[in-house]
Formats: sequence, structure tokens, C-alpha cells
Amino acid sequence: MGGSEDIVHFPIITDWTDQTQIDPVYYHQDAWAFERILATKPSQHVDIGSHHKLVALLSKVVPTVMVDIRPLSVSLDSLKFVEGSIVELPFANQSQESVSSICVVEHIGLGRYGDPIDPAGSIKAANELVRVLAPGGRLFISVPVGKRDFLYFNAHRVFSEATVLRLFSELEMVQSRYIYGNDFVEGHRDEVGTGCYEFKRPDTSNRSSDIG
Repeated sequence: MGGSEDIVHFPIITDWTDQTQIDPVYYHQDAWAFERILATKPSQHVDIGSHHKLVALLSKVVPTVMVDIRPLSVSLDSLKFVEGSIVELPFANQSQESVSSICVVEHIGLGRYGDPIDPAGSIKAANELVRVLAPGGRLFISVPVGKRDFLYFNAHRVFSEATVLRLFSELEMVQSRYIYGNDFVEGHRDEVGTGCYEFKRPDTSNRSSDIG
């Protein structure tokens, strides 16, 4: 210091902004998922393909396993990584008490992330998420939602809410929230936004028999 340090010109001219620049979809959906997962207090959580920052933070407060087709380039002692595909998850039927897949299902089968082209990719992904969820378990997802189903090849799909509910019809919906622009709201609109859904598999083992 004191004028004796070497100087290298490294101009940064994009950070002088009036507001902190934020992607509102990731900002809201990741905060929502983090809060809802912690509220259920799982003994272990499994994430499939969500944003690495969400998964890293989750791993610091709950034992977390991440599944993705692309290995992470940085490791954490608190996070267990398993290379795998959402259309063929490496778990037994109804074995996982807490599962998330945030901003993932809409991309499957489009080849965007190196996965095979498959028109039924999103359906297969949803089926696998349902298959591995244990009785009483919670599933947290987010997907683009709109008035009707639409494909933006090869970026992502948009689903109507009716399609979302049909894909996860074996489960009960616990909560839904929606992102439109910067707004995070309870009510679904016809415009394209992002739906955040918490589902639960009914635990039939706790229901009394009606047989006399």
C-alpha cells in the first residue's frame, strides 16, 4: 500500500447499478424451497438437478444427497453427490422422505443439458419423482406454468396447471405459489410464470380400516 503496490488495469464497468441485479425466478423459488424443506425437518433430503447454490446451502442444515447427470466441479464435505438421471433415479420405490427438483422437469428430453431427445422426457421425470417418494414424504418442484402447454425448443416446456396436477396426480398438493416478474404470489394467472409446488404422498398406513 502507500502507493508502492503494483497496479494491473482490470476495469469492471457493469456493477455500478442503482439496484442489486437479481434473477427473480431463482431468488423466489430457491428461497421458497429452502424454507419449505426445512419446515418439514427431514432426516435426509434428496435433490435432483436443482441450482447448486440451493443444494449447497441445504446441505449445511440437513443431510443432503444431490443427483445430476453432470458432476459438480467443486465438492463439499456436507453434500453427497450421485451421478444419475431424473428419468432413472437410483432409489427404490417409495424410499425417499424429502425430494426436490427445482426448475428441472421442464427441460428433460430436450437435449439442452446433454440428455437424450425424448418427447416424453418431462412425463418420465415426473413419474420417477413420484415413484421414489415415500408415504408421507414431501416433493418440492418448480416449473413454468401458463394458460396452455407450450414447448420452447430446446430451452424448456411451459405447462398448464391442469397438466402439472395430472403429472403428479398420485400425490396431494400441500402448497402452490407463483412467480410473475418480481412478484411472488398465491394466485395462479393465465400469463406465463413459474409455479412452485409442494406435494405429499398420502400415508395410508396411518389410516384406520373401514372393515368391521
